Amino acid sequence: TLRMRVPALLLLLFCFRGSAGPSPHFLQQPEDLVVLLGEEARLRCALGAYWGLVQWTKSGLALGGQRDLPGWSRYWISGNAANGQHDLHIRPVELEDEASYECQATQAGLRSRPAQLHVLVPPEAPQVLGGPSVSLIAGVPVNLTCRSRGDARPTPELLWFRDGVRLDGTTFHQILLKEGTPGSVESTLTLTPSSHDDGATLVCRARSQALPAGRDTTITLNLQYPPEVTLSASPHTVQEGEKVTFLCQATAQPPVTGYRWAKGGSPVLGARGPRLEVVADASFLTEPVSCEVSNAVGSANRSTALEVLFGPILQAKPEPVSVDVGEDASFSCAWRGNPLPRVTWTRRGGAQVLGFGATLRLPSVGPEDAGDYVCRAEPGLSGQGGGAAEARLTVNAPPVVTALHSEPAFLRGPARLQCLVFASPAPDAVVWSWDEGFLEAGSRGRFLVETFPAPESRGGQGPGMISVLHISGTQESDFSRSFNCSARNRLGEGGARASLGRRDLLPTVRIMAGVAAATTTLLMVITGVALCCWRHGKASASFSEQKNLMRIPGSSDGCSSRGPEEEETGSREDRGPIVHTDHSDLVLEEEGTLETKDPANGYYKVRGVSVSLSLGEAPGGGLFLPPPSPIGPPGTPTFYDFNPHLGMVPPCRLYRTRAGYLTTPHPRAFTSYIKPTSFGPPDLAPGTPPFPYAVFPTPSHPRLQTHV
Repeated sequence: TLRMRVPALLLLLFCFRGSAGPSPHFLQQPEDLVVLLGEEARLRCALGAYWGLVQWTKSGLALGGQRDLPGWSRYWISGNAANGQHDLHIRPVELEDEASYECQATQAGLRSRPAQLHVLVPPEAPQVLGGPSVSLIAGVPVNLTCRSRGDARPTPELLWFRDGVRLDGTTFHQILLKEGTPGSVESTLTLTPSSHDDGATLVCRARSQALPAGRDTTITLNLQYPPEVTLSASPHTVQEGEKVTFLCQATAQPPVTGYRWAKGGSPVLGARGPRLEVVADASFLTEPVSCEVSNAVGSANRSTALEVLFGPILQAKPEPVSVDVGEDASFSCAWRGNPLPRVTWTRRGGAQVLGFGATLRLPSVGPEDAGDYVCRAEPGLSGQGGGAAEARLTVNAPPVVTALHSEPAFLRGPARLQCLVFASPAPDAVVWSWDEGFLEAGSRGRFLVETFPAPESRGGQGPGMISVLHISGTQESDFSRSFNCSARNRLGEGGARASLGRRDLLPTVRIMAGVAAATTTLLMVITGVALCCWRHGKASASFSEQKNLMRIPGSSDGCSSRGPEEEETGSREDRGPIVHTDHSDLVLEEEGTLETKDPANGYYKVRGVSVSLSLGEAPGGGLFLPPPSPIGPPGTPTFYDFNPHLGMVPPCRLYRTRAGYLTTPHPRAFTSYIKPTSFGPPDLAPGTPPFPYAVFPTPSHPRLQTHV
């Protein structure tokens, strides 16, 4: 058949050719090619032992056998045909040129393997939304979008760079057209800008195989940010009481609109602007100063604390402590200062340092440890601050009972016994006991118990109390027995014995009787002596034997020591009053006569003398004392007018010989006498008549006595 004949013929033809020479074959076949859009593409094809027609096909479509390929203006075949060169050229390459190409030797029936032509489209410069200057707010997260448009082949890769460094944190997505073909691609960069990003430059680069170097688009960040604050203090380390200046500096976009100052969170009233001046104290160490700056975007705050040097300040006082005997005790106190204060512990009234620091520990305390403990801090470098605080340690122990002194009592009279009790904790009871009974409170028969708080307490031994046992109507047995005062608390019991002293009534009566008897005897003796002296003086007094008495002429004495006969005789004689004196101007002669150096006509001169008469008892009984009658103006010597009394005849008075003073016990009987410089008339006030002794009436017989 025909089908069987064709292969046979071909086999014969092949055999014939093989015997005639080499058969046609490809020396070079076209390969896949990638070219950029607009560039030239060259597909190579070389044949050996073939001089026939060669043509190229595009996706199965023959382009023609001529070298210039008419109808394909951008296509042509080049090379030496005699040498078998048949290269296909395409220039400029367009997207439609992307196809599968074959080189065919039609007369030899040869076809090359298909070569794929890929046309690459380089990406265009990407576009950043909001560029080329993007306004951002510092601290606010933002997404920056970079988009690549056009028919770039392959799809470009979008990258972000800053200062040549690729940025991470980007997301990539592609937008497809309705037909499913790629449209555009976008890359989103998420960042949170800061004020340091103001003016920064970012680059979005579109890169692909068609353009490995890529194409860049640059944007500039324009940041708006709240103020950035810097706060400083000058000086930063100060002594308490010194001045400090705070300076608040800020950079902001847009500019600063206001400042606000605060200390420890509380606004500083009246503070405006970027500068603040204060006087430092201890509070600035723990309460920092802050400055808040604002603009249209927001605000920022900065604070700083000063290094203030100040003396110790007590923050926590030690608390009183109460422990049982044998337990440990501890005190704590807190002082604040800069630098830290040195804290010592002592006992009140003592100089020994018991410990250092904020805590004092006393192990296994006893009653002797009870008392007040002092926590002391020395003043700081400035000499300010410091001081002391104290707390009491109370050691709980059995009561301490002391019997107090009690006054002795009379038999069948009231009595009282007392005891002093110190105890911590307070005693449950204080009991008085004796032979036949006991009593805690209230009354029982003749006994009554009362309890009072003690006026003072012993340091650390708890409050004191006084218990009093009253006894009504004491008996003999009360003075011989012992009374026991005891107290108890939860830690034990203490007690003391007291006894009642006795006071006898008989010795007291005897003493009082003896004093009364002695007083009576003394009065009787004084009275007897006085009477004896009076009688003796009356019997021995006479005008002739009184050597130290002078008679003033013109007067008579109604008192005499003579017998009845001499008395009668003497009553008829004109005798003057007798004056007793120790005056040195009066000279007593050996014969017993009295002479004066200045017999001034009966006048007796006395200057500044207080005179009292020795008149004794008046005729009506009682003491007769004439009142003083000054003669002359004030400042002149005082004289006494005796006329109202000269008509009375006083009884005789006892004059002690040369005694110079009255013997009457009345105090007005004693006078003073000033010796005159000369004898003469008395210094009388103008218009006063002379004052001679002769003017005294005879019957009065007064006696004037002066004491020099």
